[in-house]
Amino acid sequence: MNKLTKVGLSALCGSLATISSAVAGSLDVTGGAQVTWTTKSDEVTGNPIGMDSGLTFTGNGELDGGQTFSVTLTDTDKSTWSSSNITLNTNSMGSFKLSSAEGGQGIGGYDDNMPRAFEEVWDAGISTNANLQKGVGSSTNLSWTSPKYGGTTVQLAWSPSNDGAQPTNKGVSGTAGSDKMGGFDAVVDIKPQWSGGGLNFFLAGSRTEVAAGDGILTKKLQHDHEEGTVGLSFNIGPFQAGAQAGIERIPTQTAGAAAYYGNSSWSTAFNVNDNLAVSYAQTRHVQVKQKKQSLFSTKHPTSGLDTKGHKQPLSGGVFNEYTPKSWMRGSSIQISYTLGGIALKYADTEYDNVAYGFDAKTPKEARLIALSMAF
Repeated sequence: MNKLTKVGLSALCGSLATISSAVAGSLDVTGGAQVTWTTKSDEVTGNPIGMDSGLTFTGNGELDGGQTFSVTLTDTDKSTWSSSNITLNTNSMGSFKLSSAEGGQGIGGYDDNMPRAFEEVWDAGISTNANLQKGVGSSTNLSWTSPKYGGTTVQLAWSPSNDGAQPTNKGVSGTAGSDKMGGFDAVVDIKPQWSGGGLNFFLAGSRTEVAAGDGILTKKLQHDHEEGTVGLSFNIGPFQAGAQAGIERIPTQTAGAAAYYGNSSWSTAFNVNDNLAVSYAQTRHVQVKQKKQSLFSTKHPTSGLDTKGHKQPLSGGVFNEYTPKSWMRGSSIQISYTLGGIALKYADTEYDNVAYGFDAKTPKEARLIALSMAF
């Protein structure tokens, strides 16, 4: 996006409060708007014209030792402030970021990193309800990104309560029924120097502690909430390709609740010239639900009593049964043409079994045309 304007923070702050004249910085404003025309098969669509607009405010400053800091506020889709970040860039210790954004840091920033000309397959005109691995990225979190060593960076992200909330100033999150506790993400991103940046391998994982419940079956859950993803992409001249896979394990003891999710995707893209790009991608999403759960004992599987009739803890463990996996898969052909700050984009997308509709054989089709403007 092109820079719209720059406002001196020292002058701005001086008009609002009494602040030392030594404070200096800048505020950059960028933005954009997009108009879309969407058609879908076998669905009631009504008016096909859609639009959104957004603004991003980025404030920058510098400390005496040469470290820099920045604050980013983003407003998208005619909403209130949808995300914000405060970043401290050190001279040699990497960067620290406090993030209140949807899926931006940790594993959430790697949920779908495949090459494409326009949008992800699951976000190209069809409501898929796909579950992707987000880690602590959807909760307010603190992250650290290491300096780059030989093309490799490490990122660590932590949230004291990974409940998907972003509290406002002086606010807190959490409800009486929430079972999510602290979460931690780790990401390794490798771009070997010998590849000239053309090869990218990433590996990311997340673990969120889950609170224990009450009762014999919920006294201790079998595991915490765990997520992971791995991917590889490369480019040779104008050609790009990549593949990745992710998995999520959810602690549950409720029949009919989702226990596992899996995602896989691959794509190819080709830059015909500086303005024109085309891509093709496929993706698959899997859901496995808890069917039932029962305790089994190696001593007294029926009564849980010893030979004298005294109550004795069951030994053995918990046996889980799961439903057959539900799945959906999609593919998308996309084209984009960029001319300065304007881009014309097109996506032709097809999905089977949307919303994990097991054995729902009716495919969904959508064609999406978008005109994007950046300033």
